[in-house]
Amino acid sequence: MTLTFNNPCEQQRWYSVDDGVMGGVSQSGFRVINGEGRFHGEVSLENGGGFASVRREPQDFESTLADAQGIALTVRGDGRTYQLRLKSTSLGDASAYRVKFTPAQNSWETLHFPWSAFEAVRRGALLSDAPAVTPSEIHQLGFLIADRTAGSFCLQVKRIESVR
Repeated sequence: MTLTFNNPCEQQRWYSVDDGVMGGVSQSGFRVINGEGRFHGEVSLENGGGFASVRREPQDFESTLADAQGIALTVRGDGRTYQLRLKSTSLGDASAYRVKFTPAQNSWETLHFPWSAFEAVRRGALLSDAPAVTPSEIHQLGFLIADRTAGSFCLQVKRIESVR
């Protein structure tokens, strides 16, 4: 699997799921500009909120992830900590596998995450009894920011790819 952002139509495959689902007022979006994806918006702590996220529409990643050793991201950040989140058929709908990362601000960097780096969570709480990631069961990926800090954010993404 390799996702790049050279095609502007890629923007239509991403959608926001922000804390408005629980009364918060954070807002986010995903844009494709100049060959990169940008997860951007504003986190608000009002009304018990504090997170923003985007997800890429579900896709059958089985054939491209089945023999992968993990996922690599080529990203540039803004000093804030983000999460790469994976939805899997082995977890409930409100759960996901996550890995946290704080990308460099002034340069692009490629971060490699083996499957063992991901932890299962449900609404931010660790799931101690969840199975390990099974790559062939991943059907969705996304990004989330929930660093308990109000303010604007922007994560730039050049590439998402499976690691062999």
